[in-house]
Amino acid sequence: MFKTILVPVDLGEVETAQPAIDKAVELAKTSGGSLRLIYVRAVVPVTYMEFMPPTFDEEQQGEADRRLAELAAKVQLPAERVSAVVRLGSVYNEVLDEAEKTGADLVVIGSHRPTMATYLLGSNASTIVRHAKCSVLVVRA
Repeated sequence: MFKTILVPVDLGEVETAQPAIDKAVELAKTSGGSLRLIYVRAVVPVTYMEFMPPTFDEEQQGEADRRLAELAAKVQLPAERVSAVVRLGSVYNEVLDEAEKTGADLVVIGSHRPTMATYLLGSNASTIVRHAKCSVLVVRA
């Protein structure tokens, strides 16, 4: 049914993503598919870069790679069916691009309960739902 399942993860709020990871694992086990975790690092505005140490980007990338790899190692699937990637940019653009690049047939994303702010400003989950070329499952805790 699903060969490639993409799961966006916010490493700052893993508890929001965990129900989505659990559901994606369940679907991958049923269908024999693979799971790909993605974390998107935010771009630091250029005006702040002069205040950052020269190794800031490398340190941030390394920390994100390490933490995402730790999360991927806990996924209850054979290691060859789990992969992870850290990208830099806006969340929804990078998730949509990764879904297309990997040929994902499903994106499983965790989401908070809607608040007034998300109704007014939108959210990454709603943008991904509107623009993904594959199916999207939004999982709430």
